[in-house]
Formats: sequence, structure tokens, C-alpha cells
Amino acid sequence: MANNSLVAGEVLQLQNKVRVILVQVLVMIFLCINFLLITTFFRKEYFYTTTRYILFAVTLLSDSLILFISNNLLIFIYFGFNMQVWLCVIINVVLILYMIVTPVTLTAMTLERYVAICMPLRHSQLCSTRSTMHCILIIHGLSSVPCIVILSTFFASASLRLYKQHRLCTVEMLILYRWQGHVRSAVHEFYFLIMVIIILFSYVKIIKVAKSASGEDKKSLWKGLRTVILHGFQLLLCLIQMWCPFIEAAVFQIDLILFINVRFYNYILFNLTPRCLSPLIYGLRDEKFFHALKRYAFFGLYKRNIR
Repeated sequence: MANNSLVAGEVLQLQNKVRVILVQVLVMIFLCINFLLITTFFRKEYFYTTTRYILFAVTLLSDSLILFISNNLLIFIYFGFNMQVWLCVIINVVLILYMIVTPVTLTAMTLERYVAICMPLRHSQLCSTRSTMHCILIIHGLSSVPCIVILSTFFASASLRLYKQHRLCTVEMLILYRWQGHVRSAVHEFYFLIMVIIILFSYVKIIKVAKSASGEDKKSLWKGLRTVILHGFQLLLCLIQMWCPFIEAAVFQIDLILFINVRFYNYILFNLTPRCLSPLIYGLRDEKFFHALKRYAFFGLYKRNIR
């Protein structure tokens, strides 16, 4: 029995090491791709003066920050590195904020497509550069509400001694009592409902316009509709990620090894996967951005005029 337990422990340790290495490779690939996309964005004036590309850059920066922070926390947990609770709270504040920023920005991008397709005459007015800057401030303001709620419940429940303790840094550390989890769940459910309504509203309106269009306009509108669908799928993955802590907490009560497996697959499916969809939606599917990306990726050897 002792030998079997030892072998099982060695297998689990090897499995965790392989997983951590795999995550490092994937994170480095995504961060490099995002860096290339962000560089391309700032190289062309057309991109940083157009609403959809500005919002795209916001998602890239948000996703890159989430990947960097969550990956560092994964490494800390793997090596059993403890930190003071007050420092972990600060890290989690940034992480929670930008986990909400990404889906809220995706919702704003969907609304931009709705305005462009269903209200083309007002698009230049509603989606000007100035309006986009205001929109980014609104996005961060809305995204900070769940963070403020979670922090408020934590500060109301935590003792002063807790902040000086050394613990493994996880998001779950902010949930001290079951009722706090219910409050966080209620806030996430509310945001989920609002964003789903906006996505469905935009989808229905765009599909009505697409059905009545003809020729080149019809082709362009259906492309816009596919973009909304991809945003919806990406948004769904981001929103499922909000539910992962509750699933993992329930699994943790059942079996530790199952908890480790579930946590790993949740990280791959609902943290890394939605972060690789942003480059696909605007980095590869968008013709202007794709040709600019190819030009800078090949150090100017690929030449094509982009207006």
C-alpha cells in the first residue's frame, strides 16, 4: 500500500509538472501573438482612430494582463510560494477587474457592430474616437462594480490579523463565508443576464437587416453577423469562467485529485481559449488588420496598401 501511494504521488507530481510546462508554452505563445497584434495596432493611424480596433486593443491588453497574472499565480501555487494576504488582495483586485473588462468590452464591440450595420448614418457620430475613449472609461467603471462588491464583503468580514498572514494566493481566498459566494454569484448572474440580452438583441437586429439586404451589402452584413456570433461564443467562455470557482469549490469537497484536474481543464478551456479568439476575430478575419499584421510580421517584406 505504501509503495502504491508513493508511485501514485510521483505520477501526480510528474503530471502536474507536465501541465505547468504546457501552460507556460501556451501562455508564451499567446502573449507573443498579442504583443505582435498590439504593435500592429499602434503602427497604423487608421487602427487607433477606429472604434472597433480600439476596443479590440483593449481586449488584447486586458487578456495579456490576465494571462500574465494568472500564470504567475499558477507558478506560485505549484511551488507552494506563500505571500502576505494584503499583497494577494491587491493582485486579485486587478485580476477580478480585468476578468470583467474583457466580457464587457466584447459586449461593447457587439454594440458597435450593431450600430455600424443597423444605424450606418449615425455610426460616425456615435462611434467617434472621443466617444470610444468615454466608452472605455464606462467599461472600466462597470467592470469595477463586481470587484467593489467582492472587496466590500471581504473587508467587512476579515480581521486585521488576516492581512499579515502568509497564504497561497488564490481568488477563493477573498471568500471567507458562504454568503459571500452567494453575493458574488448574484452579481455575476446579473452581468451575465444583461450581456446575453445585449448579444441576442444585436444578433436579432443584424439578422433582420442582413435578410433584407442584397448583393455586396448582404455579404458584408453576414460577415458582421458571424463576428457577432464569435463575440457571443467568446463571451460565453468568459462568463463560464466566472462560474469556475463555484464548480471547483464543490469538487474540492469531493476529491483533491479530481479538483486539480478540473481546475487545470477549466484554466485551459475558459481562461486560455477565449484569449486566443480575439486574435482570430480581428487579427485574422479582418482583412485590413490581417494585411498590416503580415507586413509587420515579415519585417516589411509583405507590401500592400491599407487605407
